[in-house]
Amino acid sequence: MNYSQSLKITGVIFKKEVSSFFTSLTGYIVVAVFLIANSLFLWVFPGEYNVLDSGYANLDTFFFMAPWIFLFLVPAITMRLFSDERRTGTIEILYTGPMTNLQIISAKYVAGIALVIFSLIPSLIFFISVGVLGNPMWDIDTGAFWGSFLGLFFLASVYVAVGVFASSLTDNQIIAFLAAMLISFFFYIGFEAISNLDLWGNFRDIIDNLGIAAHYKSMSRGVLDTRDLIYFIAVSALFIVSTKFVLERRG
Repeated sequence: MNYSQSLKITGVIFKKEVSSFFTSLTGYIVVAVFLIANSLFLWVFPGEYNVLDSGYANLDTFFFMAPWIFLFLVPAITMRLFSDERRTGTIEILYTGPMTNLQIISAKYVAGIALVIFSLIPSLIFFISVGVLGNPMWDIDTGAFWGSFLGLFFLASVYVAVGVFASSLTDNQIIAFLAAMLISFFFYIGFEAISNLDLWGNFRDIIDNLGIAAHYKSMSRGVLDTRDLIYFIAVSALFIVSTKFVLERRG
């Protein structure tokens, strides 16, 4: 099979997954929950996280809350990608097709990324709102915003890779959801928590940098460091390759 044929079939799987998100309520619910949950913390719930109460024209609350909200929403997106194929038996059709396992995984992974993008784009309304409300208008650190926004995208891309991996482990969507959430939670905050233990000495920073939080915080300062980009790409690739291994072992 030549490259163009392979790309065409990959596109078919990608379109199938994306359309399945939006022909059901899944895609709309994910986007709506992401926007509503962040809006409540930004504008409605009183306290330090409320933009109006804080008196500062920034979106620190959004970039603090979004990774936690994605921690639940992304596993909800990805839990069915392979587990549902196993449950219905349609995974055998994929195996007997002309595509490699890696191409199948990549198509499903990119479909999950697409839904993340669909949820992130409307959130730009938060940026516009805070910019307009600033005194003076647009007195907002745009560099930090775009760095954090890009960091949030890469963080979610790791969550998607974890979710694809978890979905390949079982035909039970609930188990896939819980596994993806726990693994993502550990990568987001687990390494940072472990590094804070008085056990590691000079290795503390190394352990901290194994987690997502350190690189996400680094990008939120508005400086794009290639080490952060390499980290996110490498961790996503690790889980994609692990998914390939699981599929080959389970046949």
